[in-house]
Amino acid sequence: MIRKVFKKKKKNNHKLNDFLKKYNIPREYFSINRKSVTRAILIGLFVALIPMPMQMVAVMFFVPFVRFNVPIGVALVWLTNPFTMPPLYYIEYITGNFLLGQEGIHNIEMTLDWFKNNLDDIFIPLYVGTAFYCVTISISAYYIANWLWIHSVHTERKNKRKE
Repeated sequence: MIRKVFKKKKKNNHKLNDFLKKYNIPREYFSINRKSVTRAILIGLFVALIPMPMQMVAVMFFVPFVRFNVPIGVALVWLTNPFTMPPLYYIEYITGNFLLGQEGIHNIEMTLDWFKNNLDDIFIPLYVGTAFYCVTISISAYYIANWLWIHSVHTERKNKRKE
């Protein structure tokens, strides 16, 4: 099903081809196929869950090493935005404390002074929880997207045979 949407859009892509030729950008960075899209999901979600600035630049760092659909990978980074970051990072912190067997800090304040004073107590549990969620969520999403893509292709082929 998703392939049909992109096939319809693919007919009028002479502007994209001209842009890619002009700046000598490999076509694989914009291709829509199962491997490219699932790799973009893997990289994009992995980087999105890491509490750090300039996440889009971090996704671009992976481009020479892993060929994936760059627009999808960069777009997935925006799942963590100013509205979703605080609850997500709090859950990662709580999970990190659980995995480390620590009590953690209970009187959390949303001020820069508080974070500056307690950064040493927060840093390790936060990134242990971050590592847990980065690995589990990104790999799970990779396999789910891969399975859904294959399943949709098989369903599409079955429907064509019936017709």
